Amino acid sequence: MTANTNAPYADTLLDPVKLGDLTLPNRILMAPLTRARTPDSVPGELQQAYYGQRAGAGLIISEATNISPTARGYVYTPGIWTDEQEAGWKGVVQAVHAKGGRMALQLWHVGRVSHEMVQPDGQQPVAPSALRGEGAQCFVEFEDGTSGRHPTSKPRALETDEIPQLIEDYRQAAVRAKRAGFDMIEVHAANAYLLNQFMATGTNQRTDQYGGSVENRARLTLEVVDAVAEVFGPERTGIRLTPFIEIFGLTDDEPEEMAFYMAEQLSRRGIAYVHVNEPDWAGGDIKFSDDFRRALRERVTGALIFCGHYDGESAARIIDEGIADAVAIGRPYIANPDLVERIRLGAELNEQDPDTFYGGGAKGYTDYPFLDNGHDRRG
Repeated sequence: MTANTNAPYADTLLDPVKLGDLTLPNRILMAPLTRARTPDSVPGELQQAYYGQRAGAGLIISEATNISPTARGYVYTPGIWTDEQEAGWKGVVQAVHAKGGRMALQLWHVGRVSHEMVQPDGQQPVAPSALRGEGAQCFVEFEDGTSGRHPTSKPRALETDEIPQLIEDYRQAAVRAKRAGFDMIEVHAANAYLLNQFMATGTNQRTDQYGGSVENRARLTLEVVDAVAEVFGPERTGIRLTPFIEIFGLTDDEPEEMAFYMAEQLSRRGIAYVHVNEPDWAGGDIKFSDDFRRALRERVTGALIFCGHYDGESAARIIDEGIADAVAIGRPYIANPDLVERIRLGAELNEQDPDTFYGGGAKGYTDYPFLDNGHDRRG
């Protein structure tokens, strides 16, 4: 394998950047990537190795992490509501810090993208309204011990008086994340999960203060951000959004209005960053126009991060044009633990193995080769 030591876009991507009060050594962030390798929901040595290998990222954003037992929609995903989970994540953070890295924990509640088989005591999943996602599937474990995708259950609507406890679940998850040593926290308000469900017109038919207008539909997400920021400080708090996404049966008549309103409200709070996803998976194929990106840039006073479709050249372009401060990269980080170094050198990337994206052990997780003087070696 040959490498160019003067990749034309490397200087832009390797330039330091500030997210809140945290200075990152480069602008190549590792996006959150669900890998479904924690059968007991507790991160362990395998996760320490995986994330530690990728410590060269400007910031690692963890895989989506359930805030409570009722937040789950997929088996084999990690949590942050028990002492054991907290200790497991502490070991992961220590492994990343030992290699000079920085890490954020992404807080997750799937809402209606779930099933009674995944929920405590077989209860119904919760959502803003009792509407089942058309065609939506979650990932469950069956009685015979096998696992696989399964249509989601019909949810029940969260009662208004239950919402304070939901917000407290987020806050307590942030408390545990802080004790575990995470550098930042990210609120997952994207990809058709619970907070996104509250923000979208097609999934939120409430008539209380959490439904109806843009301001009301945004209320829960902003209350969660406020609760989390009380723990980490706004300067160490970020959020992930996916305007225009329509997956898991989610639809929205006002995506642009919501995106701009959220940007303005988050900026008033002084949060560290807004992380906006343009997914090309799960039936979504979203590419923002530069006009939308610039309009969002005008409204976001903190760092603005885009994710999806980007390679080194396209990432450098939106940074050089002042649209983005950094770019989060997902699947290339699966196959290239030393992605930053490969971008610096203009080196070829390893080929991804989609068959090992979800579930399993070390294969396709910690066994991808590293570069060694421009050539692959097993790390």
